[in-house]
Amino acid sequence: MKGKIGSGQLYTVEPATEDNLNKGEIVLCKVNGSEYLHLIKAIQGKRYQIGNNIGRINGWVTFGSIYGKLVKVEP
Repeated sequence: MKGKIGSGQLYTVEPATEDNLNKGEIVLCKVNGSEYLHLIKAIQGKRYQIGNNIGRINGWVTFGSIYGKLVKVEP
């Protein structure tokens, strides 16, 4: 399955607030010391379950690990 963002594609991320994050959005977050773009799969209080676009769940992060949300992908 092809990713939602291709390797080398440019994208724009805006700062996120806890009020503007929703299930299904793509966020830039820190996981185990590295930064990744991940989908929000579920929201439980102040925790966000993140995963990829092929069904894998990577785990839960707090809002403090989310740096921004994806707003634009260049073609």
